[in-house]
Amino acid sequence: MSGIDHLVLRAVGPNDSDLAGLISKLDGYLSDLYPQDEIFGVDMSDPKTGEMTFVVAYWDGVPVGCGGIRRLDEATVELKRFYVEPSMRRQGVARQVFSRLEQEAEEMGCSVMRLETGAPQFESVHFYKKMGFYEIDRFGEYVDCESSLCMEKLLR
Repeated sequence: MSGIDHLVLRAVGPNDSDLAGLISKLDGYLSDLYPQDEIFGVDMSDPKTGEMTFVVAYWDGVPVGCGGIRRLDEATVELKRFYVEPSMRRQGVARQVFSRLEQEAEEMGCSVMRLETGAPQFESVHFYKKMGFYEIDRFGEYVDCESSLCMEKLLR
């Protein structure tokens, strides 16, 4: 049995406790890399957050990764709150979560996915490039943030 056989992806709502736990770990990781005003989270109490699509990855029943997408316009979604537990990296978890969110974006009729990351997250940048993303000018709330590295991918 391959390792990926242990992985289950589940769509969850913004108030899911497993999602909240993973996002808390992500925020802790990011706070070691960036000043607080350069961390762009998602306000889970905002009613519009309910329109986002979130996925949690479970490995043998334990939450190990997450991600979400939010619509920016008719053709574009943004990848948000993408995280995999450090001990579970290089196991195919990120690829599976990303593929699921990419499929969701396509089913929404979107043709572009964007994201914001930063150079200190070199593993993330490498992963995104491997998934077909390329660098673009900073957009939206990231325009004035010097540490923001924005990327985009054209979907099928």
